[in-house]
Amino acid sequence: MAIRVLVVDDSSFFRRRVSEILNRDPLLTVVDTAANGQEAVEKARLLRPDVITMDIEMPVMDGISAVRAIMKATPTPVLMFSSLTHDGARATLDALDAGAMDFLPKRFEDIARSKEEAILLLQQRVKAISRRRAVAAPVSRSSTIGAASAAARVRPTLASTPAGRGFAAATPVVAEPVVERRSLPRRSGKHYQLLAIGTSTGGPVALQKVLTRLPANFPHPIVLIQHMPGTFTSAFAARLDGLCQIRVKEAEDGDQLRPGHAYLAPGGKQMLFEGRAGNARLRVIDGNDKVNYKPCVDITFASAAKIYGGNVLAVVLTGMGADGREGARLLKEQGASIWAQDEESCVVYGMPQAVAKAGIATESLPLSLIGDAINNEIGG
Repeated sequence: MAIRVLVVDDSSFFRRRVSEILNRDPLLTVVDTAANGQEAVEKARLLRPDVITMDIEMPVMDGISAVRAIMKATPTPVLMFSSLTHDGARATLDALDAGAMDFLPKRFEDIARSKEEAILLLQQRVKAISRRRAVAAPVSRSSTIGAASAAARVRPTLASTPAGRGFAAATPVVAEPVVERRSLPRRSGKHYQLLAIGTSTGGPVALQKVLTRLPANFPHPIVLIQHMPGTFTSAFAARLDGLCQIRVKEAEDGDQLRPGHAYLAPGGKQMLFEGRAGNARLRVIDGNDKVNYKPCVDITFASAAKIYGGNVLAVVLTGMGADGREGARLLKEQGASIWAQDEESCVVYGMPQAVAKAGIATESLPLSLIGDAINNEIGG
C-alpha cells in the first residue's frame, strides 16, 4: 500500500512541485494539499495521512503551531521545509521541538548535486519517517528550559554546506524487532578520556535528550557529529548550551578539549583531533568534497581512534545510512566501547543498525536510558 502524504505550503507552485516529485515514486501518493497550518490541522484529522510535509512560514497558522496542534490531536510524522538561514535554523529547531521528525532545505539545489539526486532524497526522507508513527506531543521547549534552569548549574567560562553535503541519503534497511532494555548496563570499569556521539535524522531531539542528562562536572570532553547544514549548527549549539548543564559550542579550529564541554562539528566541515590524549585540540577543515557527509561521523571517529585509542565511549544515535560504522570499527579495534541506540526509539534505524549488525556495538540502548547509562559508565 502506498504511503499517503499531505503536502502543506502557502505557495501553490511549491505544493505542485512537491506533489509531482512524490507522486513519481510508486510507493508514495499525495492525498491532498493545504495552503496554511489551519488547513493542515483539519486535513490531518480528516484524512489521517502517513506523512505530512510542512512549510514554516504561512498565513493563518504557521508551520510550528500546526505541528504542535497535529501532534496533540492526530500525531503524524512531519517533514519540515526550511530556509538555510540563521532564522530558518531557529524556526526549524522549534519545529523539531514541537514534534516534527526531520527537515530539508526548501531550495532543492541546496540538498543535492543534481535534480535527480534531490528528487530521490526527498522521496527517501518521506519513506524513512513514515516507518515511525508519531505517538504523542513532546514536552515544550519552554518547560524543558525551565526544568534545566531549576537544576543547580556551575558553569565555567568558555574560552555554508556544499550541495548535497550533510544530509544522509541512504535508504534505511528494515531490522529485526528488538526488546527494549529497561535497566542500565553494568558498568565496565574502563578508563575513558572522550565521549563521542554521532547522529543524523532525528538527531537534534535525540542529542537534547541525552545531553540534558549529563552533569556540569562531566569528567571528559564530548564531541558531537550531527548531519546538519552549516547555517544550522551554530544555532543548534546555542540551543543545546541553553538547555544543558554542560557547556555546548560549535567547534572551531584550534579549540582545546576541556572536561564538561561539548563541541558540535560545524556543518559543511570535517572535525579532527591533533596532539595527544589529555591535551588534544580540534582541527576543523573543509575536507574532501568526495565524502558524502560534512560533517562525517566516520572521519571524526577514525581521528579519535588515532589520538585516544581505546579510551573512548562512542555512541551512534538515530540516522539514515551507515555513517559511523567504519569509524566505530577502528575505535573498537583499539579497545573503545561502542553503543548504539535501539531500533524502537530511533526515528530512523539506519546508522545504529549498521553498527549493531556489524557486531561492533557492545550495547543497544533505548534513547531514554542513554544519558543515564553514560553517567553510570563514565562516573560523571
